[in-house]
Amino acid sequence: MPITKAIIPVAGWGTRRLPITKAIEKCMLPIGNRPLVDYIVRDCIKAGIADIYFVVSKGSSQLQQYFGDNEELNQFLRYNGKESMIELARPPQNVRFHYIEQDPNQKYGSAVPVALAFPFLQKGESAAVMMGDDFLYNPDGASELARLMGLTPEGGNSMVAVQVAPNEVSRYGVIQFNEDTGAFEQIVEKPQPAQAPSNYINVSKYILNYDVMTRVHNYCDLELSGEYNLTDPINQYVLDNGIVQVVPAQGQYLDGGSVHGWLHANNVVVNGAQ
Repeated sequence: MPITKAIIPVAGWGTRRLPITKAIEKCMLPIGNRPLVDYIVRDCIKAGIADIYFVVSKGSSQLQQYFGDNEELNQFLRYNGKESMIELARPPQNVRFHYIEQDPNQKYGSAVPVALAFPFLQKGESAAVMMGDDFLYNPDGASELARLMGLTPEGGNSMVAVQVAPNEVSRYGVIQFNEDTGAFEQIVEKPQPAQAPSNYINVSKYILNYDVMTRVHNYCDLELSGEYNLTDPINQYVLDNGIVQVVPAQGQYLDGGSVHGWLHANNVVVNGAQ
């Protein structure tokens, strides 16, 4: 069954980016002339995704405005002889957008928005999961998701791995995997460089099959204290002899979640910095 659905979690207060996130949702912060999330959406569309499920905060409206039509703006552009700019404001074609609200006062963690989108999958269907505050940038416009899908066995699971300098691993969840087969083994959270199993980090971009998605849904039905991490049901799936393929990223990893990361992302996209 082809993969045609993507889940993009974008809910949350964006506390690391306060005070600007009081007025602008974190995923809508600009990278060049486009919001960060638009780079993820364009990657999905290039990969053939037909339905994108945004998991948004209650009362969110900025994504709906950005990815919707604005006929008043179009009329203004026509009236002022700026018809050529209408194409810039046109929403993406050949894709449907869906918006699922996440209650900030209920369960939280990276698994929760994925579980909220689970009922929209058909039995046996896999989905892409792409967290909404970072992206992989290819200057030539190549789709990182299309590459991931092409390297994932049909009906299988995969995750993107980004290589970082050894002295940076203590900031991330580091992937332990079989270097011969590429099979995922576990995530080691923020290890010291000497204890790190590799210098490849998890950036929460996955292809997950229906079995794993079911596990995520059931996991979030449990009454636990604290955060519901997406890696927990993935780890359990592997312990139960399931296979998740680790695919090293081709594009440059850009993170808009911090001020310095956001500034760097703009410098890369606008000025071609490395």
